Amino acid sequence: MAKKLIGAGENDIGFLAPAYLHLDYKRLFMRKILWMGIVALCVTSAATLSAQPLKPYGALPTAAQLRWQDMETYMFVHFGPNTFTDKEWGSGTENPDVFNPTDLDCRQWARTAVLAGMKGIVITAKHHDGFCLWPSRYSTHTVAQSSWEGGHGDVLRALSEACREYGIGFGVYLSPWDRNHPAYGTAAYNGVFADMLKEIYARYGPVFEQWFDGAKGTGPGVKPQQYDWKLYDGTVDSLQPGCVIFSDVGPGARWVGNEKGYAGKTNWCTLNTKGFTPGKGAPPQRSLNHGDEGGASWVPAESDVSIRPGWFYSPQTNDKVKTVAELAEIYYATVGRNANLILNVPADRRGHISPEDSVALMGFRKWRSESFHDNLAVYSHCTASDTRGNNPFFAAANLTDGNPATYWAADDGTTTVTLTLTFAKPVTFNNLVIREFIRLGQRVKAFDLEALRDGKYVRVASGTTIGHKRILCFGEVTSDHVRVHITASLAPPAIAEIGLYKAVVLKGMNPDGETGD
Repeated sequence: MAKKLIGAGENDIGFLAPAYLHLDYKRLFMRKILWMGIVALCVTSAATLSAQPLKPYGALPTAAQLRWQDMETYMFVHFGPNTFTDKEWGSGTENPDVFNPTDLDCRQWARTAVLAGMKGIVITAKHHDGFCLWPSRYSTHTVAQSSWEGGHGDVLRALSEACREYGIGFGVYLSPWDRNHPAYGTAAYNGVFADMLKEIYARYGPVFEQWFDGAKGTGPGVKPQQYDWKLYDGTVDSLQPGCVIFSDVGPGARWVGNEKGYAGKTNWCTLNTKGFTPGKGAPPQRSLNHGDEGGASWVPAESDVSIRPGWFYSPQTNDKVKTVAELAEIYYATVGRNANLILNVPADRRGHISPEDSVALMGFRKWRSESFHDNLAVYSHCTASDTRGNNPFFAAANLTDGNPATYWAADDGTTTVTLTLTFAKPVTFNNLVIREFIRLGQRVKAFDLEALRDGKYVRVASGTTIGHKRILCFGEVTSDHVRVHITASLAPPAIAEIGLYKAVVLKGMNPDGETGD
C-alpha cells in the first residue's frame, strides 16, 4: 500500500445538507444532486456522439508512453563500487568488499523523492564495472560476493519495496558493457545479459523504465561486443509490455543528446530510428536534441543530468551541488521543453541521499510549488477563433478546466487559430504553460503569446513545438486580454491546457529560462 504523506481530507458530500434537516430531506436533496449529475453527463455524452472525431496525426504514443510523459520528473541514483572509490567508470577488477554502505536506507531515498515531487527512482543496478547490486546467478561480481550484510544484501530488493511502499515508480539502469564478466566479448554474453534482465523482472518488478546505456568503451584491452538490442528489448517487452525502454533510439524514450539537462527549444516527440542503434550508431545529436518533424516513431526525449559534477557520490563535491536557481533553469529547459527530467541524486557511502542534495531538492520542490500553484487562466473566459464543428465537446472552455483529458480542437483544414483569454480585471504573469492533446499526435509548429496593451495586442513571447508541455518564461506582463496565436501546425491543432502563472524568479537564474540550444 502506498504511504499517505499528506492528508487530503476525504470527500463527504453529506456536508451539502445542513445537519438539522430531517433525513428524508437529506435524501431528496442528494437525489436532486444525483439527477443533476446524470443530466449533465447525458448532455456531455450527446455532444460527444454528435462531434466530428478528430483524426490522429502521424506517429502516436502508447498508453505506457503517455503515463511516462505524465511523470515528468524522477530521480536517477548512481550507486555501486564507484561510490567508494571516487571513480566514474570502474575497472571491473575492484574487490567486491569495496561496496560497503554502512546504513543503507532505500526508504529514505523514496521518502526524499516523494517530498521532492519526483515520481520514481531509476537505480544503476549494474554499471560498466559489471558489479550487480542484486545477488545474480549469472555473475560472480555481485553483492553476494561482498562482505556487506554478510553477502545477503540486495539493493534492488530494498529499493523496489521502498518504491512500492511510497507509491512511486521503480526503474532499472543496466549497462550491457561489463568489464568483469568472462563471457563479455563473446556471442554467449548476449544470452547472459538477457538472463540478467529476466532475473530482475521476475524478482523486482514492476519496472516503469528500463534504462539502456550504449557505452562499450574503446582502446587497447577493451573487448569487442556486438550488442543484441533486439534480444534485449524483446526480453523486456515479453516480461513487462508497459515498461518504457530508454536508449538513444528508444523504442520508448530517447536520450536528449547531452548531459547538461536541456532539450532543444524545438523538440518533437517523433524520431526516425531506422538504421540507427544505441551508442556509436545513434542518430545525429541534433535529432536527439530536437526530434524529427514527421518522424516515423513516437520516441519522446528524456534529459539526464546530475545534481553534482559527477554521476557517483564523492565527498569532494559536497560544496558543488547545483543551486535551486540552476535546477529551476534545468526544469524550464527539460520539462518546459517537452522532455522528461531524470535528475541524478547519487547515494552516499552510508547508503543515504546526502543532506546537501536533500536541501537542494527541497528548495527545488518549493520553487515549483510556489511558482505553479495558481493558474490565473482559470479566472478567464476563453474563446477560440475556430472550434471544431462548433461542438461543445471541443469547446475553448476545455483549455482552462484543469483536466488534461479534455481538449479544444480546430476544424479540418485549419492550421492557424487564435485562443483568447479575457479577464474581468488585469492579471500579472510571467510564465505560459501550454499542453497539446498528444494522444492524437504532436501538431503545433509555431505559436505566439500576445497581450493587449493600450488597445493593441503586443507579442510577449514565441515558441515552436509544444508536445506534452511547453513553458515560456518572460518578464512580467499585466493585461486583461491575453491570446495564444498558433501560427503553424502540421494538422488541425488540439490543445489540452493553457496556464498563466506568476512564477518566482530566483537570483542568478536566467530570467527567460531559455538555457541551451
